[in-house]
Amino acid sequence: MNGFLLVDKAGGMTSHDVVAMTRKRLNTKRVGHAGTLDPMATGVLVLGVGIATRLLPYITDGKKAYDATISLGSATHTDDKEGELTFKANPDLIKQITDQQITEATAKFIGKIKQRPSSVSAIKIDGKSAHARVRAGEIVDIPEREVEIDEISINKIRHLSDSIEIDASVTCSSGTYIRAIARDLGEKLKLGGHLTALRRTLVSPFFLEQCQSITDAKLIPISEVINKIFPIRIAKKAECQEIKFGRSVEQNSVNGIVAALDEQKNFVALLENKLQGSAIVAAPILVNTTGEELGVK
Repeated sequence: MNGFLLVDKAGGMTSHDVVAMTRKRLNTKRVGHAGTLDPMATGVLVLGVGIATRLLPYITDGKKAYDATISLGSATHTDDKEGELTFKANPDLIKQITDQQITEATAKFIGKIKQRPSSVSAIKIDGKSAHARVRAGEIVDIPEREVEIDEISINKIRHLSDSIEIDASVTCSSGTYIRAIARDLGEKLKLGGHLTALRRTLVSPFFLEQCQSITDAKLIPISEVINKIFPIRIAKKAECQEIKFGRSVEQNSVNGIVAALDEQKNFVALLENKLQGSAIVAAPILVNTTGEELGVK
């Protein structure tokens, strides 16, 4: 049992809940996920099963995309609608804010920026998640980190009696917090801001349209998606034998990590060019030691 599950996570459950349900459904403990989604959030959650769990870090580091709703006019301690209210803007100030001001302020977040993650994020501090520390009454201050936001598209702006709602689509690097964008946009406009809805639409290379509910998601063999994550190299039978014993083979034609498949398109290993003595060779950095054929013939 090896491969990927593309789940459209429902609201009200944690990513770990989805993993636990999948372990029970498939009767295997070896299940993991790529990229945590808050209980409030829905959308793309990529699960790895069996040896595919070892490929998840390469997916986690890829691009992400989200559809979000931001509420301007108030702030919460969690930077989303589930937190306690910490600030409420004057209604007169809210009414003065124009769509152009919102558009111009939002544009300043595009590119490489420094972002301070929410204090209730899943980031570990001395082995304990930030959100667990906050719930225990601790004051948590997470340092800023660099993230990259490729695009923020404002789809709709609604001016309500005591708030402004913004529907936006965001494409960004791994490690970007959409809640932090909502918070920082509110601070920039001096209104306060928090997230009220979040739906992840992409965990590169997987799109929301490919996902199904947790009960309907089908296991996708590694070989069906490996070429979307890495360049592919077809290894001859003799090379496969060497690789399976952890030995290096002739260098890859491209730099970076390459997925080696056998001639039947079964996943064999991940290879990376390395200097060995005076020669450059392709060294295995992850080998399929399950003894199973993980491809589709």
